[in-house]
Amino acid sequence: MNIDPREISALISAHSDASNSTGAPRVDMYAGIHKALRALMSDTLLALGRMDVSDDLEFATHCERVMELLDLCRSHLQHENTFVHTAIEARAPGAARALEGEHGEHEKAITALAAGVTQLLGCPPVARSAAAHVLYRQLALFIAHNYEHMHAEETGHNSVLWAHYSDEELIEIHNALVASIPQAEMMAILRWLVPFMSPPERTAMLADMRAHAPAPVFQAVLDSVKPHLTPYEWIKLMRSLDLSAETAPPY
Repeated sequence: MNIDPREISALISAHSDASNSTGAPRVDMYAGIHKALRALMSDTLLALGRMDVSDDLEFATHCERVMELLDLCRSHLQHENTFVHTAIEARAPGAARALEGEHGEHEKAITALAAGVTQLLGCPPVARSAAAHVLYRQLALFIAHNYEHMHAEETGHNSVLWAHYSDEELIEIHNALVASIPQAEMMAILRWLVPFMSPPERTAMLADMRAHAPAPVFQAVLDSVKPHLTPYEWIKLMRSLDLSAETAPPY
């Protein structure tokens, strides 16, 4: 079914993290999407490392997975530059400059990795193994730097945002960012976002969506999430939402 990203903007809601002066947790725009990116990055790297280069279908599929990761990373950089860094610079000029510079480095790394995938796909079968290992190491370094970069955003950038914006303003920025995401990208994010949250985060997000999104949209998200949860996680989620474990079709 076609899903309007605006209808599920409540799903990818900003999380709460550090407390403010009243002890209430603050809105954290980075928490959920960074969990999703960490999960996607590590899963893609592990899959690339165990790839059977002699199996043409597996080889092509895993190369495509790397390209999909790179596309999502590039899009994520653009979202942060457009919405989050713009907000930071508006009230704390210069505060986003260092990490935005790292975004430029990431763009170059993404381009280089994409070229590496293209080169790997064009390798004769006898050369695939060595070329795949080179790409694996390059991707590992890219991911390692991204992990450090995300930590800097979650600490440094959040400190700036919390000092200069109210939670209501942060939610407005976050909602505008989410509303700009195309449908296909949104569904790719959801596949990695919801399964890799903690159970309370997962329940809170889906309960909020259930309350605000159309029923078919909510059901479509449940259908897309279920295959990536363990049976116990699924039952726990259904119980927390007061739903039957058979709400979504069996897999």
